[in-house]
Amino acid sequence: MEALRSLNMLDTPPEERFDRLTRMAKRLFGVPVALVSLVDEERQWFKSNIGLNIRETSRDDSFCGHAILGEDAFVINDAKSDARFADNPLVLGDPNFRFYAGIPLRTADNLKLGTLCIVDYRPRELEPEDVNALGDLAAMASEELNAVKLATLDELTGISNRRGFMKLGRYCIAYSNRHKIPASLVFMDLNKFKPINDNFGHAEGDRALVTFADLMKQTFRTSDLVARLGGDEFAVLLVNSNKALTEELIGRFRESLDKINQERARGYEIAFSAGIVEFDPDRHSSIDALLKEGDKLMYAVKQGGR
Repeated sequence: MEALRSLNMLDTPPEERFDRLTRMAKRLFGVPVALVSLVDEERQWFKSNIGLNIRETSRDDSFCGHAILGEDAFVINDAKSDARFADNPLVLGDPNFRFYAGIPLRTADNLKLGTLCIVDYRPRELEPEDVNALGDLAAMASEELNAVKLATLDELTGISNRRGFMKLGRYCIAYSNRHKIPASLVFMDLNKFKPINDNFGHAEGDRALVTFADLMKQTFRTSDLVARLGGDEFAVLLVNSNKALTEELIGRFRESLDKINQERARGYEIAFSAGIVEFDPDRHSSIDALLKEGDKLMYAVKQGGR
């Protein structure tokens, strides 16, 4: 409890660094609800809440209160058939939980503060590799709780940095491959960004980067993984999106960017070149391979002046 209170995180607003993990969990496992919960003496409180219209429940009724007592994954395939939860108010009434899987979130000295968990309203089972993936996402949430130096968010723009993109992207690609659904990557590089810094100052260059990142968050789906890879390089990984759909989304993004350029009239225009590549498990053995091809395609576009 002392470690939990020292975080000063209870009853604070949502944060993107946790919401992006629950969005990813919801997408990866095809569940309606994904949560980052923190458990104190009397309740479980949701720091991140995707798909549920409540912010907390009693600890006595919580699934997460059970999960933090163990060391590994706590999985309930069908709560109505489990003696520990068959008469639980969360099972018998709204929101009618049936399936739960949670992994404890830990401090650096191994104190358990809460969970990253997924919930469904129907019975289901998790494959061992899915349990491992959930554990890896929980480890990332624990890293964020511990505020490790190797953060996975870009400080300037608030979207994923390269490290976060590579870690989450690995699971997206594995999920797409396992379930035979399409995925596409967009590698983007700003055009003539150096003159913005040279002519208007680095503070204005930073504002241009933030504007670009904010528009990415607004334009792409909440389940898409957007990142600033470094400098003026950005990427988007879209699960369940083929190349044609991705090109359509990039077209909308470009139109929105043109509109911002016209409205703000800052004396320069934010523009970009993009390489779009559809994931092919026969050619792309890793997220790194996908990035390299996207970078190559982007460079060809930039060299061609398109």
